[in-house]
Amino acid sequence: MATPLVTFRHGEPLMVDYTPGSAVTAGDVLVIGSDIRIAHSDIAANELGALAAGGGVYRFPKATGSGEAITTGTRVYWDASGEVATTTASTNKIIGDTVAAAGDDDATVDVIHNTGVDAVS
Repeated sequence: MATPLVTFRHGEPLMVDYTPGSAVTAGDVLVIGSDIRIAHSDIAANELGALAAGGGVYRFPKATGSGEAITTGTRVYWDASGEVATTTASTNKIIGDTVAAAGDDDATVDVIHNTGVDAVS
């Protein structure tokens, strides 16, 4: 079994129905409109499943050796092309805020997945 891209750490995520056009693997991050959603389990193509739409702490991959040290409480975004969490907003979608610091050489960062975080900031 392949290592999941993103892993659930703890919390109570809000799960929403989702029927993918192609198969989804547990740990996949999907960009749905302006939000990111996370698969907790595999979903077959054209079958009803569920994705986490917010809540819960997840461990996301991040770039290493690129000056991407991240402090606790930093807003991070999903870089879908690089498949990493980043502090660069540009066209990336909001994941949420970090719950622990991650050094430049750390390959992961823990983030609380927030839905609609822009509406409250």
